[in-house]
Amino acid sequence: MKKASSVEDYLAELPGDSRATLENVRAAIRAAAPEAEEKIAYGMPGFYIGGHPLVYYAAFKAHCSFFPASGTVVDSFADELAGYDVAKGTIRFPIGEPPPATLIRKIVKARMKEQAARHYR
Repeated sequence: MKKASSVEDYLAELPGDSRATLENVRAAIRAAAPEAEEKIAYGMPGFYIGGHPLVYYAAFKAHCSFFPASGTVVDSFADELAGYDVAKGTIRFPIGEPPPATLIRKIVKARMKEQAARHYR
């Protein structure tokens, strides 16, 4: 995949199943954080609030990932993420099988709360 200059370009370059999966993830993030700015960073789509990274998401050859960029937040949802491949700040899932939108929204809201406490005291 060539380096995308916009989120739309990034998604347009993906195979259909990966694109549909990430569009679902994107919609859930946007629903939880409508005020967030979306842009490409580190070669993948991300959402930012006040210039600070909130979350990222990406497609890979055999899976997709959602990056809350916080091991603390990911750990706080350990029970709900039990069926996923989870590492510090990263949630991996099969193409076509993203976490439920309600869970993504809850994780994004938790990240927003964490970010607000850190950057906007």
